[in-house]
Amino acid sequence: MLFVEFARVCEQVAATTKKLEKAALLKAFFAELSDDDLVIAARFFAGTPFPLADQRVLNVGGAVVRDAVLQLTGASHEEWGQLVVTHGEAGRAAQQLLLGRVATSSSLTLSEVMAVYEALEAARGPSKKMPLIATTLERLTPLEAAYLIKLMLGGDLRIGLQEGLVEDALARAWDLPVAAVQRANMLLGDIGETALRARYRRLDDVTMRLFHPLKFMLASPIVDPQEIRKGIAGPFFVEDKYDGIRAQAHKQGDRIVLYSRTLDDVTSRFPELFGPLLNLPGEWVLDGEVLAARDGRILPFKALQPRLGRKEVGAELLASTPVVFVAYDILYQDGEVLLDHPLYMRRVRLEDLVRPYGADQPIDGIVSGTVMPSLQLLVRHVDRIERLFDQARARGNEGLMVKDPDSRYKPGRRGREWLKVKKALGTLDVVVTAAEVGNGARRRFLSDYTFAVRRSADDPELLNIGKAYSGLTDVEVQELTDWFMAHTIRDFGRVKLVEPEIVFEVAFDSVQPSPRHKSGYALRFPRIVRWRKDKLPHEIDTLDTVRQLAETT
Repeated sequence: MLFVEFARVCEQVAATTKKLEKAALLKAFFAELSDDDLVIAARFFAGTPFPLADQRVLNVGGAVVRDAVLQLTGASHEEWGQLVVTHGEAGRAAQQLLLGRVATSSSLTLSEVMAVYEALEAARGPSKKMPLIATTLERLTPLEAAYLIKLMLGGDLRIGLQEGLVEDALARAWDLPVAAVQRANMLLGDIGETALRARYRRLDDVTMRLFHPLKFMLASPIVDPQEIRKGIAGPFFVEDKYDGIRAQAHKQGDRIVLYSRTLDDVTSRFPELFGPLLNLPGEWVLDGEVLAARDGRILPFKALQPRLGRKEVGAELLASTPVVFVAYDILYQDGEVLLDHPLYMRRVRLEDLVRPYGADQPIDGIVSGTVMPSLQLLVRHVDRIERLFDQARARGNEGLMVKDPDSRYKPGRRGREWLKVKKALGTLDVVVTAAEVGNGARRRFLSDYTFAVRRSADDPELLNIGKAYSGLTDVEVQELTDWFMAHTIRDFGRVKLVEPEIVFEVAFDSVQPSPRHKSGYALRFPRIVRWRKDKLPHEIDTLDTVRQLAETT
């Protein structure tokens, strides 16, 4: 099958908002494919050349794609930047620039395009990747170039097609229960292999394949504890919401792998966890959190930051920032998938595997040791939440998790069975210094805002301290976009430096040191509370206020 046929189906899928029509288009296309092409196409429709179970990555950034397109077209950086802003993505920008400059017809097949991705993965560095991209683009039509780049940059074709809809189309194509297709894909970590098994109706014999990350179950945020009763009628579990790195641990034989919330392998960043996890018997998959902790106290998230982005961790960092793994769920054990077991049963298994807190560890609920289960309480009355929340914050944690004891584990889903109770540490009044084009539904607006505080009450110098995009209505975003476009100081394409006149009140969870900002600090999880039309820029908060808040976290 030619790659251009895949691209044409993608265009048809993008042209309709109806899920049934999208599924019907995929179903018809799947029927025409060979077994090998079916595997590739299913992965491509899901937005990635490689399956989730395959940890290979292309390591291709937007700058490399840009340089390849500009080399072919002779366009300027400014033209490229404007088109990326207009279309909200690099694929469509490239398609427009390549019109009349590349092939008018193409003979590359799906398997040949897949071979290009494999070659890109093997190539090391931009200097090796860029010529390969340029050579391939020359052989493709502009439409194919758009989809080659979409897949290259990964994650989303931007045609209103998510992996769940691909699963639905596979189920329709071979008259199978969609739940069976979803389960097989979850256990295998490969939508391509799932598609092939669906064609031959071989989903019943799928077993759990370790060392591909399952998507994490997510929690819905609440502020008012009374919201618990909207989804949980009876008693509920309460745990501390930890200020660490969500991690999923897999063990089989003498192999241990830790995956982050972004589904990346981060095992090498936490070598001291390998031995303690390996000592837990059997094979299993645990959901939990990596925390920095010392002397029975959990350290703030900022203590973990030096480990992030490093493939190897030196002895000095290991000594200065020790870590622990707190497990709060078990998803698989010794050949049995536990996702459909209620949480209270999974918890029993977890505590049998990982030694729980005991009388010999009376440390006020703070972790002790290197691997342990989360501290969990069964609570019957909502009015206890306020006090438990304050106790969790006193232990150095973000807040509370509330979980329905009967809840099943739903990978990648967010519902009312799990809730996170969080309260902002405080708020700051800040001024916007830069506005950036958003993503998704807001890709045509300036909806991502960098903001700053004053150096002092007497010194008006503005010091950036963070960036936020959530909290405003679509009407406000449109109004702000119009204002920022009219008050741009310097235009860098997607990012515009703007006149510092717009004041926001922002909330956040903590303040931490950061070399990225001139202020020397960054806000963790900032969100916009409101647009302060009642305040002038000289009334915003100062660096002294930020320092005081930092000392409390």
